[in-house]
This record gives sequence, structure tokens and C-alpha cells, in this order.
Amino acid sequence: MLVKVRALCTRLVLSSFVSPCILAAVFDQKDYTIKEEILHPRGWVRHSKPSPDYPITLRIGLPQSDFPILEKRLYEVSDPDHKRYGQHLSREEVEELVSPHAESLDSVTTWLANFNVGEKNVTRSPAKDWIRMTLPVKTIEKMLDTTYHVWEHVGSGDKLVRTTRYKLPASLHRHVDVIQPTTAFGRVQTHKSTIFDIKEAPVKPSVADSAPERIVADAASNITVDAGCNSTITIPCLLQLYNAVGYVPSDNPNNSIAVTGYLEEYANIQDLQSFYAEQRPDALNSSFTFVSVAGEGQELFLHTVDLQSVGFLGGINSQTAWQAGSEANLDVQFAFGISHPIPATFYSTAGRPPFNPDIKTKQNTNEPYGDWLDFVLKQDKLPLTISTSYGDDEQTVPESYARRICAEFAQLGARGVSLLFSSGDTGVGDGIWNPGYPTTCISNDGKNTTKFLPSFPAGYVNSDALGTTNAANDLVCYLLGVLSNTPFISSVTAVGGTSLIPEVAVSTWYSGGGFSDYFSRPSYQDDAVTEYLKRLPNGTYQGLFNPKGRAYPDVSAQSDNLRTFQFGRARLIGGTSAATPVFAGFVAMLNDARFKARQQPLGFLNPLLYSRGVAGFNDITAGHNPGCWTLGFNATKGWDPGKCILRLGLWNISKSQ
Repeated sequence: MLVKVRALCTRLVLSSFVSPCILAAVFDQKDYTIKEEILHPRGWVRHSKPSPDYPITLRIGLPQSDFPILEKRLYEVSDPDHKRYGQHLSREEVEELVSPHAESLDSVTTWLANFNVGEKNVTRSPAKDWIRMTLPVKTIEKMLDTTYHVWEHVGSGDKLVRTTRYKLPASLHRHVDVIQPTTAFGRVQTHKSTIFDIKEAPVKPSVADSAPERIVADAASNITVDAGCNSTITIPCLLQLYNAVGYVPSDNPNNSIAVTGYLEEYANIQDLQSFYAEQRPDALNSSFTFVSVAGEGQELFLHTVDLQSVGFLGGINSQTAWQAGSEANLDVQFAFGISHPIPATFYSTAGRPPFNPDIKTKQNTNEPYGDWLDFVLKQDKLPLTISTSYGDDEQTVPESYARRICAEFAQLGARGVSLLFSSGDTGVGDGIWNPGYPTTCISNDGKNTTKFLPSFPAGYVNSDALGTTNAANDLVCYLLGVLSNTPFISSVTAVGGTSLIPEVAVSTWYSGGGFSDYFSRPSYQDDAVTEYLKRLPNGTYQGLFNPKGRAYPDVSAQSDNLRTFQFGRARLIGGTSAATPVFAGFVAMLNDARFKARQQPLGFLNPLLYSRGVAGFNDITAGHNPGCWTLGFNATKGWDPGKCILRLGLWNISKSQ
């Protein structure tokens, strides 16, 4: 509570949205109570103390006043049986629903003033629900009555400046949802195999041979593909497999597709041209728009990429050949190659969260999802399909932060964006089925019990997570699982992985899949997931997973032996990182078909996928996704975590139009 209040109501010229007259309150440390406290995640050890002057960019999330209404509208515009289907919200309508109450704005502004933090020191989001400021550690420690340390990740050596507990004045708790970076230890990682992800490819793809042998991909629909697709996946293979041969997308400016890039991953234009020359000749010399997302300042840099090297502040566009990123190259080559000539964008987000905590270091220390969301939510026009192949273990991300990030994704879904996240490559947890090897599937609640490890953000309710057909199951629940204790909707789709022809769950690694610990199962999954759980033998994996949690993945696509170009050479790459841009390319094509039919874009996919969309999928019934000393979940008829939420395999365009 407030200890004392200055006698006069001081007029503070702060901004137009803060009450013109607020009480200049003084807060006493004895009135501070714990806002959030965690056990440090396994694998992290306390290393040292940061310099007192080390700068941290702090983000404070204020409660969003009418988020339940936004959530309701998201479901309505995404439900093909609702009268509002396709009537997506504008940026202004969304911002109005998530803007905080004036009391919250005033209370937090007053508290900040106690530490000489005024409007000149902060940046506010357009909806005023986020406040951002860069302050030295010593100031933040006083504000939050906490102590920061440098923490080191044992396996990688990555370092983060974090705390495991922070406090706020008791009267302020209801006015603050989350403050980060404080307790979030997540390390954004690419979702691809760490063993068999990249290998040299044959000089030319097998499908390029004259008069290739054909094999049956789906007997029910009589779909056949070139036999070489069983060893090398190319764009022609995917068009054949998912029944899109002959469909010609347009360059309609109302349609769009985007790929996100993190961790200093750069998309090389020369490699893209080599890829196009071999697999998509009609796309040669075409371009995509490069968008640099700068961390702290959130500056916007746009450039239509040509064949020349260009440099940027913030997220950069390095065209140095040896800096070409395997993830970035894979994503742009397949997402944009499949969907060409649909307008395409590559987002490069600055910073690499695990950083060297030196006072001179100028790297961004924030969680990159937050930085990217801060930036993209300000834009009036958004890409309609966005593919992301990065994530982390759900339990390394505090539930409060995970929920808030998912609330931001819901805003994009309400505006008509299809968000796709890879489900991961380690099955139900760590990808280890043999008890002869150590497991990392240990709970982070102090009990050290064995449990499956869902992924974030794939486990988030309002996202579409993609699995891989070869043994789909990684940590896609990071996003898919963020909404557990409330009827939170998820606006992302989780993508798992498949392989071979006919498709099976990928087995070179194991596609991420399972059930979120944070987020409860959304209503659109009830029928499919309940039916799957009924078929499990009684007691199967009891205590290892949350059967009431958000299930993932939602869909799957080919994810192994995709032929890409890197460093000027053809290479084969695999992982749910591959499945996600593949699926995204086809979603963009579906939006193109809808525009041609004068219909609205698909937006948040899951309510459609689990209802009318089922008919457009192939059902993967072979494979499983091992991990945590188990064989994981089996692929079977209907939805299952071993292949992908809904039916593994990509949308059959002829059925879905």
C-alpha cells in the first residue's frame, strides 16, 4: 500500500493518456510483496554479478482491459460456421480492446516517477499496454526489490542476466501482468534435427531425371509422385504430393507471406537464385521485402532485395556467402518458392538473447518474440501468413510471460493473420527413448520428477503448430501450451513433420507433439483429442503429461531431406523447421484461391482445421514420437500427437478450395 502521499496533487505533463492530475505517491519497501518467484530452470547455474551499470531494456505489461472480448471475436472470425467468419478486426479495433484502464496507467506511471523515470525515459506501445525503458541494473533492482545475477547455461555456455524473484508494491499487483526480462530463461532455438539436419545433396535431384518412375502417395485419392521424392524433397515433389500441380497463384497485393528470422540467421540471395534456377525457374530474379526489426528503438528498415549486398542496423541483411544461415535459407527458399509470385517478406529481428553480459555489450537482451511483436503490432498492414521455425521448452518460460506473449499472438489472429510455428524435433521431450542414455525430461517445480516437456510457443492455444511426418514431436507447446487455466484461445498453428512416400511420422528425429502444461485444451480440439485419449490403454504415461492440456501439433508436412542451397551448394536439410515454411507456402496459396473467389483470408486456422478442414487432409497412421525414455505417442487414425494435431500431411488444395 502507499505509505505517504504528498500534500498537493501535482500536475505532471506526462502524456495525453495519463490523467492530468495524479497523486505523486511514495512507495516504501516494506509494502513490497512477491509478484513472481520461480526455481531456476535445470541446466542453468549462477555465474556472477553483472556490473551495476549494465543496461537492461525492461518491458512492463499492463492488464488488457477487454481481452476476453478480443478472444471471443477471434473465435468468431475464425469459426467457419459463425456469421462473423472472415470479418477480421482492424488495428484500431484491436488496440481499443487491449488498452489498459486509466487507473492502471496512472498507478504504474506514478510508481515509475519514484525512480525518476518519466515519459522521456519510456516508450509505450500504441495500445499503451506495454511500457518499455532501458535502465541500469542497479535502478531496476531497487524498483523490483530484487537482485540480478549472470546465469550460465551449462550445455551451451550461453549467459543471461536474470533474477528468480521480484517484488512490487502490493497496491500495484493488479495493475501489472508481467515484467521482463526478469524470470524468463528461454533460449530461442531453431527447431531442426541436431544430428541429421544437414548433409550434402546429389549433384541433381532425382526428380529431374527424364521420365521418372511414379509411386503412389495416396491410394484413396490416386495421387502419385516421382519416385525420387522418397529420397529428395523438392518443390515439384511437394506440389505433386499435396495435389497442387497446375495451380497458378497470382501476385495479388492483398495477399502476402512472411518468414521470421532470429539468432543472426541471414537469407542469402545468391543461394535463393540458385534454388529458383533449379526448382522454380519462373521465379528467377524475383525479390522479397527485407524488414529489419531493431530491438530497442524498433526502427523500421524496408528494402526490396535484389542481387546486391545490403547492410542494415538492427536485424541485418548480410549477403556475405559464408554467413548464409541454413534456417533462413531453408525458410525463404521453400515458403517463397512454393507460393511464388505471392508478395513475400523476411523479418530479421536484432539481437541474440543469450549474450555476453559486459557493460560495453550493446546486444539486445530481450526475448525476441517480444521485440518482433512490439514491432509488427504497430503496422497497419500485416502479412497474412507468417512462418516461424524457432522455440524452446515451455517450462523455461514463466507462465505469466507465456500467457502474455500468446495474448499478443491472439491480436494478430484477430486481424486475419495465420501464424505457424514448428513443433520441435525431440518427440515428447528430449527425443531419447533408450533408458541407457540420460534424459532431460525433469520437472522444474522442485520435485525433479520425470515428465514430458511441451514446447513454446507451439503449445499455445491460439497458434497453429506444425509437426513432421517421420515421428513428429518436439517442444511445439511453448505457444500452444501457454493458455491452460483459462479458456484462452490460441492463435497459432503448430506444425509437425512427416517423411517418405506414402507419408509416415518422421523417424530420423522425432517430431514434437504432446500436451501443454500451461494451457487448457480449447473447445475446437475437444472431439478429436477426446477420441484419441479414449483409445489410449488405461494408465498410459500417467503423470507424464497433462491430458487436459492444449494438444499439438495441429498439422504436419514433409520435413526430411528437403533440397536447399547454402554456400552455393545443394544440401539436404530436415526438421519441423522445414515442415513449417512448406505448410506456410500452401496456406498462402489457399488465401490466393480465396481472394480469387472474392472471399476473406483464412486467418487463425485451427477452428477450421478441426472442423470442415479435416476432409482436406491425409491421415498419417504410421510412426511415433519417442522421448523421455518412452516410445511417445503413436500415429493412428484421426488426430494424435505422434503425427500432428488433425491429420498429418498437408492440406490437399483441391479439397480445400
